[in-house]
Amino acid sequence: MANTASARKRIRQTERRTARNKARVSRMRTFVKQVEEAISAGDKDAATAALRAAQPEMQRAVIKGVAHLNTVSRKISRLSARVKAIAAK
Repeated sequence: MANTASARKRIRQTERRTARNKARVSRMRTFVKQVEEAISAGDKDAATAALRAAQPEMQRAVIKGVAHLNTVSRKISRLSARVKAIAAK
């Protein structure tokens, strides 16, 4: 257990930061799920709108440090390709 005041403060800060980061990751995943649901339903307009809403949220996760840039770029690229492929079907 923490013995010094600074260590106790560090624990409090870490708990707050962890909760905030968990919420950010959860929010990003929710937006991605909305895109995937629209894709599976075959609704191109809804999927496009959901992707437009998801992209800034995913980029924000990168800026805040809860997701890696290349990971988010790959996910956005793959989601975009899947949305684009809806029209081809």
